[in-house]
Amino acid sequence: MSRVTISAIKADVGGYVGHGDVHPDMLVEAQRQLEQAVLGELLMDGRVGVCGDDINFVLTHDHGVDSAAVHGWAWETFESLTEVAKRLHLYGAGQDLLADAFSGNIRGAGPGVAELEIEERPSEPFVVFAADKTEPGAWNLPLYKIFCDPFNTPGLIIDLKMHAGFALEVHDLMENRVALFECPEDLYELLVYIGTTGRFVIKNVFRRDNLDEPVAAASTSRLSLIAGRYVGKDDPIMIVRAQSGLPAVGEVLEPFAFPHLVAGWMRGSHNGPLMPCSMSASQPARFDGPPRVVGMGFQLADGKLVGPRDLLGNASFDRARRMALAAADYIRRMGPFEPGRLPMEDMEYTTLPAVEARLVERWRTLEPAGAPS
Repeated sequence: MSRVTISAIKADVGGYVGHGDVHPDMLVEAQRQLEQAVLGELLMDGRVGVCGDDINFVLTHDHGVDSAAVHGWAWETFESLTEVAKRLHLYGAGQDLLADAFSGNIRGAGPGVAELEIEERPSEPFVVFAADKTEPGAWNLPLYKIFCDPFNTPGLIIDLKMHAGFALEVHDLMENRVALFECPEDLYELLVYIGTTGRFVIKNVFRRDNLDEPVAAASTSRLSLIAGRYVGKDDPIMIVRAQSGLPAVGEVLEPFAFPHLVAGWMRGSHNGPLMPCSMSASQPARFDGPPRVVGMGFQLADGKLVGPRDLLGNASFDRARRMALAAADYIRRMGPFEPGRLPMEDMEYTTLPAVEARLVERWRTLEPAGAPS
């Protein structure tokens, strides 16, 4: 089988009624651009997807990871979608396009990117997860459960092809460094870091018995760190391969039956449950949320995409949705208090600097305890 690159690229370039949805005109333009790229043989195949107010592309091609041609096409397409958004006066038109112009790679320019270059197997199923109103660290718990937790993934015990385990590449977004953790041996060391989801994020997963074979990839861009200001939540995207010595599709989906708390939600400054949604009903409403995730299932056929199949929309996840809504009811009652609201240093929108400047003379320094009066 030949080598194929799967690229999942997303961006928020204009919300239809606030941060809620993608306008149909933008989807028409996205499909037009995609069809031209396939006809021009830049791409083997592609699909347009939506989660909340984000447009995502799932693309196949033979140009490898970080291809300037493919990334350049994505950048130009998001620019053309921004023009549609501006014409319609949509909210936040072009907000994820942080660079003034494309400079050879879309990473670090705003849009989220996850890519895998693989040797296509005789049967190559994979799932693309897209999330809205949250950050890249939202994938940490699901990826840990998929590839490291036998209570989620019994294949780690039952399937001898998985006994070697998996290696997880973790990025420190604050210090710009990376480390590889080979599990199960490094399991406890891995957990020391990935529980701090705002800083340490899982970027790539590999087979331990073949570190050249990637099995999962996630976008890790933090828009606020790139721009130096709040410009919208990161709304990450992720690709996970499945079956034949890898976790089964059901094991890949199982973590999303528990709507774990993630950072984001309203104004990017609250904790909320990550609710699994159908592809046709992923539009946030209540309090701009809750944060949500869709699962798009594909098969590869000689580089062509068969799918997507909606994997999180069926009745199996109804209880998770009810649980998410109950959790949303509970945590919303915290109002402006932590942990409903994020810690001050993690908030994306805050008036604290302005308030501090206005009230600086109101505060006085206390004498140390025990000091003479």
